[in-house]
Amino acid sequence: MLNNICLMGRLTKDPELRTVKDDVKVANFTLAVDRPKYGQNEKKTDFIPIVAWRKTAEFVSKWYKKGALIYVIGRLTTRSWDDENGQKRFAFDIEISDTGFAESRKDKDGHTHTENGSDIPDNFMPDFSGDDDLPF
Repeated sequence: MLNNICLMGRLTKDPELRTVKDDVKVANFTLAVDRPKYGQNEKKTDFIPIVAWRKTAEFVSKWYKKGALIYVIGRLTTRSWDDENGQKRFAFDIEISDTGFAESRKDKDGHTHTENGSDIPDNFMPDFSGDDDLPF
């Protein structure tokens, strides 16, 4: 089976970090991804819910800011529940396994900054190892 998704887009707002069962970190954010424009059609944008766990969640909550152009690699996940009227509801999001900046700029001292000015060490390489075990 194959379930692999690669996206590049801009954050619609800063990621929201929270802690769940057993002190596990989770971050949620929405990625605005433009669709290709064909012919006379208007440009369309999809707003895709993204979830990150553990070290990845801590990384995105620290470094990603609204408007940043990023890429994510992950898988499509789904959840279901019964609402207050007994109707079956579904939600889909992308659970990321890898992510990074899709653009950067360097100042006169050679430091890399995000679009919104956050400092990132030049030798920074996030370590997402150990993010395989999900709390459900």
